[in-house]
Formats: sequence, C-alpha cells, structure tokens
Amino acid sequence: MTDRLKNKLIVSVQAQGNEPLNKPEYLLAMSQSVINGGAGALRLCGIDNIKHIKKNVSVPVIGLTKLEPTPINWLDKVYITATLKDLKELLKTGIEFIAIDGTNRKREDDSSLKDQISLIKEEGRSIIADVSTFEEGIYASELGADIISTTLSGYTKETRYKANNGPDFELLSELTEEISTPVILEGRIWELEDVKEAFKIGAHAVVIGTAITRPQIITKRFITSLPHN
Repeated sequence: MTDRLKNKLIVSVQAQGNEPLNKPEYLLAMSQSVINGGAGALRLCGIDNIKHIKKNVSVPVIGLTKLEPTPINWLDKVYITATLKDLKELLKTGIEFIAIDGTNRKREDDSSLKDQISLIKEEGRSIIADVSTFEEGIYASELGADIISTTLSGYTKETRYKANNGPDFELLSELTEEISTPVILEGRIWELEDVKEAFKIGAHAVVIGTAITRPQIITKRFITSLPHN
C-alpha cells in the first residue's frame, strides 16, 4: 500500500480552532482544489473532517487526530493521535493510512507506541510514524511502522532548535541511509527546491501543508517584505 504514496506530493489540509476555514465543507473544497492541482494524497485531521472529505475524493487519505485545544506544554506531550480511543475512531473511518506520534513522549492514556502500532496492524491498515529524531525513526521502523515521517522534527523539546531551520534534510538523509522503511519529508517546506532536494536524497514522498493551505500564514510571510512606514 505504501507504493500508493511513492513520489507523490501529499497535501496536509488542516485548520485549527476558530480559523475561518475550519469547517468540513471548506476543507473539502480546499482538498478538491489541491487534488485538481495534482496532489497525490491528503493528510487530514479530525474524525468529522475525514469522514466528510474521504467520501468525496479518490486519492489516498492519511488521517490523524489532534488534542484540542493544543496543550500549553505541547512540546512535552503526544498530541497527534494521542490515545487508543482516538485510534479506534480513526480506524472506523476506513482510511488507508493512519498517522501516529512516533516520539518517546508520554501518551494521554499511558498506551505505548507499540500498543498503537499493534492495533493498526491488526486492522490491516498502514502506519505512518511521525518522528523528531533518528533514534525515534529507527525504533518505529523496528516496531513495524510502514512509513516514517520527519513531521515532528523541530516540535519536541529535544529538537525545537530546528524549528526555524527549514526542512530537516539531515534527518531524512540519515533515515534513508539506515532503514529500508520508506521515509517521508514533512515540515517547513516552502520552496520548489526543497521538494527537489527531498527526492534527490531519497524521500518516498513529500508532505506540504502550511505553504499551500494556510492562507493567513502565507499572507503574513509576504507582509514581512512590505516597507515600514
């Protein structure tokens, strides 16, 4: 099943809290738009959003849940598919791929990464483990994750120094050299050259979210170039 994502651009179509786009019908419109542009898969958050969008698209869907609101101490906590309860709800949606936090941080229900991977395997779905370090990627691969993603590099206490450094090509390179499990590059991708570099290194696929689907952040980025009065 991982071949369905090979050499694809995966677009993360998500919104948060009270953002104007945070409604299933708006996220569906955004999803259809990026598919029209060539997106090969979608990364979606939230059970209602996933259900609404999945039945209206034909590309593979990667699904996850997030703690809402985002915890104040989010650097310390698992907030992507944080519990077995969330995982079971995701499995009910029928999605092909499920994204889980592959870091070594504490989970809300005290379950383990091994517990989550075992449950997904029992249901015959594919697992994408979002990691922040080389060691986490190796461990998730050994446990049976089908794909490793660099999603959380820069978003844990140990790696937050990378948050403003652009895509983590170093982590991508280390993982692709060490393991045969496919590796996805995700996080802080803004330029065409970033995508080219990712595939040159050996990425299985690339995920882009903010640079395509977060108009308020895209706008702010351009605003920084305006002359100051």
